[in-house]
This record gives sequence, C-alpha cells and structure tokens, in this order.
Amino acid sequence: MAGNSFGTLFKLTTFGESHGAAIGGVIDGVPANMPLDVDRIQLELDRRKPGQSAIVTQRKESDKIQLLSGVFEGKTTGAPIGFIIPNDNQKSADYEHIKDVYRPSHADFTYDKKYGHRDYRGGGRSSARETACRVAAGAVAKQILEQLGVKIHAYVDQIGTLRIPPETPIDLTLIETNPVRCPAPELAKRMEELVKVIRKDGDTIGGAIACVIQGVPIGLGDPVFDKLHADLGKAMLSINAVKGFEYGSGFLSAEMRGSEHNDVILPDGGTKTNFSGGIQGGISNGANIDMRIAFKPVATLMKDQVSIDSLGNKVVVKGKGRHDPCVVPRAVVIVEAMAAIVLLDHYLRSKTTQL
Repeated sequence: MAGNSFGTLFKLTTFGESHGAAIGGVIDGVPANMPLDVDRIQLELDRRKPGQSAIVTQRKESDKIQLLSGVFEGKTTGAPIGFIIPNDNQKSADYEHIKDVYRPSHADFTYDKKYGHRDYRGGGRSSARETACRVAAGAVAKQILEQLGVKIHAYVDQIGTLRIPPETPIDLTLIETNPVRCPAPELAKRMEELVKVIRKDGDTIGGAIACVIQGVPIGLGDPVFDKLHADLGKAMLSINAVKGFEYGSGFLSAEMRGSEHNDVILPDGGTKTNFSGGIQGGISNGANIDMRIAFKPVATLMKDQVSIDSLGNKVVVKGKGRHDPCVVPRAVVIVEAMAAIVLLDHYLRSKTTQL
C-alpha cells in the first residue's frame, strides 16, 4: 500500500490501523537543536481525541504519545522522530456484522476491490484514527513555525445550514471556549443543539472549517506543480471526510470581475484586499493565508441502510458502533496540523532557492 508519506523535506510517514495495537509515525527532516515541548504535542492530541465532549464519539482513547527517537534533553537531534500512540479502547466486536458487507459511502468496497483483503474493524487503515499521527507531526511543525512568527488558527464556521456570515469579524481567542470550536458564542450554542438533535435522530451532519495563517514569510511555494495552495489543497483533501477546499476568494471569484478581484499593491508592500488569500502565482506574498474546508456528514449512521455484501447480495446494514454525529469540531486541530506540515516543508525548501 503506497501513499503513507507526506512532504518533501519535512516528511511524515504514518502506520497503524484503527483497531490494531497502536498507530504511529516517523517525522523526518526536523531541524536539529530546536527546543521541543512534548507536553504541547500531547495538548494538541487532546484537542483531537475522542470522548472529549457530549457531541463527539464516546470511544475512550487517552492518545498518549510515546516518543521513540529524535529528541534528547528537550531538543531535536536532527534524527527522525519516531513515535507511537497505543490504541487502548478497541471494540472490534462492534464490526463483526460488516465483515462481508460494504457500508454506503465508506472505503469498504474500494479497499476490498483494490487490495483483495481489508481490515474491517473500524475501517482499518481508512479510519480517521490515523489523523492522530498527523496532529503529532503538526504539533512539532507548529513549534518550529512559531519561532518564525507563523501562527495557525482554524475554527468551525459552519454546521449544516448554520454559518458565520462572511466578513464577520472573528475573535480567535474564543475558538476553544465551547465544544463546537466556533468563535461566535451564540451561534456555537445553536450548532451544539443541532448536533445533539442529529445524534438523537441516529443521523449525522456536515460542516466547514475556516483557517487563517498569520505571519507567513514571503516566497513559500514553487511553480509549476508545487504551488503552495496546491499542496495545501492536497493536504486538506487528504483528511477523512473532506469534500471541498478553497482559499482566498475561492468559488466566489467565479462571480466577480477582474476590476473587483485584483488585490491592489500598497506602497508598504501589502495589499488593499486579500482575494488572493495570501498566495499569488503559487507563492506566498506575506498576507494572511485564508482557507475554508468542507466536510461531509459522517457516513456511519445509527439507522438501517440498504447496501450489498461481497457477493453482491442486497443486505441491510445495521447502525452500530461509536461515531461522531459531526466531525468538524475534532477536525479543527487536524486542519491546523496539515497546514503546519505544508508550511514548514515549504519553508525548508525555500532555503535552497538562493545562495
């Protein structure tokens, strides 16, 4: 199975399945002699872990990371950072009923047809449990980026039809003040109630996450195929349940004229507007990078669904297991992590551009 590594100079390779002994990874390309706070890595994992509120899956995983290499006396050595995160709350019996069944909108059918064999327990390798490894690597990248003045903030801006109106001023300090991770307190309460209703119905609902990256150095990104927004798009679209990605003006740009859309350059080097989303010609221009990522409703329902088995027979899939009714509150930290991995990778690559 290919596709388990991401990045060029700052590179993450992950391994493990949802119901295996552990998940883990190897982070290569970490600069040496950098202070690294392991407690802060754990804090990021705690933001993603299941069971943290009443509106997420109640699987109880401590997600305690164990660093195996690459860090000594609180600093990076330059060697690969190896780590594992044990799985300690598997309930594999919950998945016996889908051993030979293809669940609607899951990876069951495609994995089986591609590989001829699949781990049906929680989706195996296709499970979003793998994203904990991305969060660990992103936590390392974040600490290095902070020393460069780069800050990454993601937040929930939509659940179902409830959305923060565009152009609304956002107080980023409010993101972690509610379980939805929406910085609009009154709307966050309505979102939380909506998710509770959806869960009671045995259903799921989608949403969207906005992300703003501040303090980005000018010059990150490489034409033609390694444009910064292209790699950010790939990173976001690789996250489980993501169905859409836009940056800057995004799809709104299809409705605009060039005279409206062009970002006028100011004498100080900034721009009057930021429809470009901080990236022009695939290269960062120093303005904030603005992104928005759409997530589908979780495919596992607590309702009966019609499907087929591996022999092509029509079956009814029973709703069973522990799943998020809405994935976006836990995905906020995953979006931040993937953004950090891309930015640090491109920063290191930019150091090879000029002598």
